[in-house]
Amino acid sequence: MKNNIDAHENILALIGNTPLIKLNKSVSDYKGKFFAKYEANNPGHSNKDRIALHIVETAEKEGLINENTTIIETSSGNTGFSLSMVAMVKGYKCIVAVSNKSSKDKIDMLKSMGAKVYVCPANVPADDKRSYYQVAKTLNSEIQDSIYINQYFNELNIQAHYLTTGKEIWEQTNGLVTHIVASSGTGGTISGIGRYLKEKNPDVKIIGVDAYGSVLKKFHETGEFDQNEIYPYRIEGLGKNLIPSSTDFDIIDHYEKVTDEESAQKSRFIAKSEGMFVGYTSGACLQAIEQLDSKNFFEKDSIVVTVFCDHGSRYMSKIYSDQWMNSQGFNTENSNKQDSQIEYIK
Repeated sequence: MKNNIDAHENILALIGNTPLIKLNKSVSDYKGKFFAKYEANNPGHSNKDRIALHIVETAEKEGLINENTTIIETSSGNTGFSLSMVAMVKGYKCIVAVSNKSSKDKIDMLKSMGAKVYVCPANVPADDKRSYYQVAKTLNSEIQDSIYINQYFNELNIQAHYLTTGKEIWEQTNGLVTHIVASSGTGGTISGIGRYLKEKNPDVKIIGVDAYGSVLKKFHETGEFDQNEIYPYRIEGLGKNLIPSSTDFDIIDHYEKVTDEESAQKSRFIAKSEGMFVGYTSGACLQAIEQLDSKNFFEKDSIVVTVFCDHGSRYMSKIYSDQWMNSQGFNTENSNKQDSQIEYIK
């Protein structure tokens, strides 16, 4: 009998190597074959596990972190949770500044993982002292022996996905991938994937998904940062009111904008059609695919990979709540007709 125990050293060993899953019912009307990179299979339930581990371990190697270090970050929730998980396992303190657009589920999860959380107003300029960007910078300057991850302007954000996600997609598709459709927030995911795949095959089309109320699409097309493009929107982890240097705009071929409501409804549709319980940006990606198909972006032989970034459990109080959907003026009539009914036995 072998004495070896088949076990991982800790939870961080499970980060990466997520499955590629064929989409079926949700894309049956579109040209091409469609696959989802299912990032909810990471232990922290999102693609942000990859950058959290890579950035922290790089800082360790460079001597920027010690046992007394406090890790500080701005996040819509996912990066914060991933950093909290990494910090908890490695023994560091963690502070996360989030916007009040983040779901209560995400904020509660951050607290449960041991992070100190600052909730900041979302609808203020990036240079406002109350914005989560500025709050994080202030905390970094005030707290001795702290490090600000700053994912929006950190090249390691791109590098993490270049080294892992892009490589995995290339290998999982045997180099046959023709299109990537991915949400663009900090831009690290789409840029890292895009760089790797473009090196392998320059003809791969990299398509970013943006939100109405964000500046990314217009900046990509014109090079202009247009303040007038900015207005409040609800999708978390998608779009920006600033230009992040962690986005490599040169490798992105096209941006497609989607609405809050259609994206929320598409997330619900994915759960009902594919049995995949996904987050808000996953619905945004499927909505973008529908729009792109209507514009003849794909052919019957296209191999389209989209990135489903996180798990739907983080949005129970938002897109999976009829009460929240109705409060936003989103139509839930069709959803309610299809929903399983709850019957209480007395």
